Amino acid sequence: MSFIDEINPVNALIVGASQGIGLGFVKNWLQDRRIAKIYATSRQPKSASELIALVDKYPQRLICLEMDITDELQIIEAVQKIHTQVDKLHLVVNCVGLLHEDTLQPEKSLKQINSENLLRYFQINSIGAVLLTKHLLPLLRHGERSVLATISAKLGSIGDNQLGGWYGYRASKAALNMLMRTAAIEYKRSCPKALIVTLHPGTTDTRLSRPFQRNVPTEKLFSVERTVTQLLAVIEQLQEGDSGHFFSWDGSRLPW
Repeated sequence: MSFIDEINPVNALIVGASQGIGLGFVKNWLQDRRIAKIYATSRQPKSASELIALVDKYPQRLICLEMDITDELQIIEAVQKIHTQVDKLHLVVNCVGLLHEDTLQPEKSLKQINSENLLRYFQINSIGAVLLTKHLLPLLRHGERSVLATISAKLGSIGDNQLGGWYGYRASKAALNMLMRTAAIEYKRSCPKALIVTLHPGTTDTRLSRPFQRNVPTEKLFSVERTVTQLLAVIEQLQEGDSGHFFSWDGSRLPW
């Protein structure tokens, strides 16, 4: 039996819910009657039309919050708003991630590296996630099982890196894994019922992966719905000893 079945009511938070996997989690959880409250963050809620339409449809269960994960003050404000309504969270999934934007593209060689792009990768993929983990601790410090899962990537595995390239993305995801591993050790001391994990979703048909799907076999390109279902299966099967580990979409542990 999933730990979610043992908790009533369940409060959940999706970070980066305006599109892709994050929006997929929102849709899935709205159909799950075990989950009472769903908090969903977006950098610009006004432009997140699909998410806002869901808020209008489920006003009692879905609450949208404005939050840029690179702005610590916005993280603090969003967490405080949640805290005024509930005193604990049980499920947190951070789906924020950067692979490409505007002129920023994954580097194919050392010649393409510049410090500005590297800093942007780390700011979003690594630093934002650990700031979120810092401020969520009070909402996860309670007597019921809870999970804080962050979407990472297999490309962040140092042991699995056979192809090279994509310096900033790989390094920022490797840093994310280390930060979450370290936070899991601290969480175990202060809120031992909370599990912290990083998850590799597989190649999912989203805006993030679209420019790089050409060489992906059809059977390895997942729909958002399939990815969410697979990741939720991993989350619901987590055990106490799994905190601080890095899991693939099929539940297998990935090398650091």
